Amino acid sequence: MSEEKNKTIDHKRIEAAVREILLAIGEDPDREGLAETPQRVARMYEEVFSGLGHQPSEHTEKLFHEDYNEIVVLRDIAFSSTCEHHLMPFSGKAHIAYLPDKHIIGLSKLARVFDCFAKRPQVQERLTIQAADFLMERLNPKGVAVVVEASHSCMTVRGAKKPGSFMVTSALRGIFIKDQRSRSEVMSLIRGAGGVQ
Repeated sequence: MSEEKNKTIDHKRIEAAVREILLAIGEDPDREGLAETPQRVARMYEEVFSGLGHQPSEHTEKLFHEDYNEIVVLRDIAFSSTCEHHLMPFSGKAHIAYLPDKHIIGLSKLARVFDCFAKRPQVQERLTIQAADFLMERLNPKGVAVVVEASHSCMTVRGAKKPGSFMVTSALRGIFIKDQRSRSEVMSLIRGAGGVQ
């Protein structure tokens, strides 16, 4: 993803809001340990919400013509995102597969597309669907499968407080919905060593 600054981020407003939060919880935002926290949080938000300043289509402009007609799988794409309900992180692995129809995409682009959606206020269900629908539309393949497994800090460190729990979501498109054998094959490839158990 481009390293240029995310123009949607207003550092001064974030800094003022963080200062207000610190006051609201009874802290002194001017004490040594917190004096620069509002600026740190603003820089952090620029990073964790960098997907808001970019479009996933930036990463799919170059496709390659290739008569490859077997499933392509990129497993174990590490990612982090931010739950929009509590603004707390969730992180894990995404697995993306597609069955090309005359065009393939550079491998790193799959991870970049996923990151573009992940680096926004999100819910895992929507993140999974957005990635699958976007790749189906842009690559025009015979099928797409996206499986995401993640641990949510809004569940592990607060609320239910269930560390070690993982949420798994999937989105299947095209042939992976219509043809049971193709569906079984792609899920078997995704479940391979290190994939979803």
